[in-house]
Amino acid sequence: MTFRNIAFVAADTEAATTALKRLESRYPHVAPDDADAVVALGGDGVMLETLHHFIGRNVPIYGMNRGTVGFLMNAYREYALLDRLERAQTVTLHPLRMIARQTDGQMVEALAINEVSLLRETRQAAKIRVRVDGKVRLDELICDGILVSTPAGSTAYNLSAHGPIIPLGGGILALTPISAFRPRRWRGALLPHLATVGFEIREADKRPVSAVADYTEVRDVAEVTVREDRSIGLTLMFDPEHNLEERIIAEQFLP
Repeated sequence: MTFRNIAFVAADTEAATTALKRLESRYPHVAPDDADAVVALGGDGVMLETLHHFIGRNVPIYGMNRGTVGFLMNAYREYALLDRLERAQTVTLHPLRMIARQTDGQMVEALAINEVSLLRETRQAAKIRVRVDGKVRLDELICDGILVSTPAGSTAYNLSAHGPIIPLGGGILALTPISAFRPRRWRGALLPHLATVGFEIREADKRPVSAVADYTEVRDVAEVTVREDRSIGLTLMFDPEHNLEERIIAEQFLP
C-alpha cells in the first residue's frame, strides 16, 4: 500500500523529539489530521495516545520505538521508511467500550484498547459481583481489583496480574482478578469476545472503587459494563518480520 500523506507524532522525550526532527527533515510530511498514515515515535504509551486520537478515522498507525518496552512498536530506523510502510502488515483491533455508573448516578463512557480495570481506592479490599451476559458468575469477589483485557492488551497489565496471554485471532477476552482474596483459588476466566461483562460494586460507600479504561479513570463507581465495540476498527502496521501476532506468541516463551 502506498501512502501519499504521512504525519509524524512523538512522545515528549528527548529521544522521541530528536527522532521527530530528523525524520521530518528527511521525509515529506503533513499535519496529523491530514494524514493517511501516521508514524508514532516513542513507547507503547504514545502508541495508545495516537490510537485514541485517531479512533474515529481509522488512520493506520506505524510505531517506531523511541521508548522503553515498545511492544506495539517497530524498530527505529531512519532509512527506507517509505519502503517499510509499503511492505508493512496490518492488524485491526477493536476496543472495549466501558459504561460506568458512579455512586452519584452520573454515567461515563470510555474506550480501551488494552484493558478496563477496576481498582480499590482505599486500604480496604473491594467487593465486586461479576456478571457475564447478565448471569451472575461470582456473587462476591474480594480483591484489589479485576480487569477485562483485549488480546492486544493481554501482555500489558493483564500479564503483570498473572493473566493469560491471548493470540490475536483467539476471539476471546481475559477476565483477570487483581490480588484476589476470596475466592482464593479463582484465577480468572477466558470469555468469548462478544460477551458483555458487568461489575457491581458491593458496599460502594465503604469500599470505593475506580474504573480505568486505558488512561481514562472514573472514580467511585457503582456499576460498570464492558463489551467489545466491533463498530470501531483500529489499524496498526508492523514490519513483516516483527508482526504483532508473532510477538504475542513469542512472549509466551520468554524465560
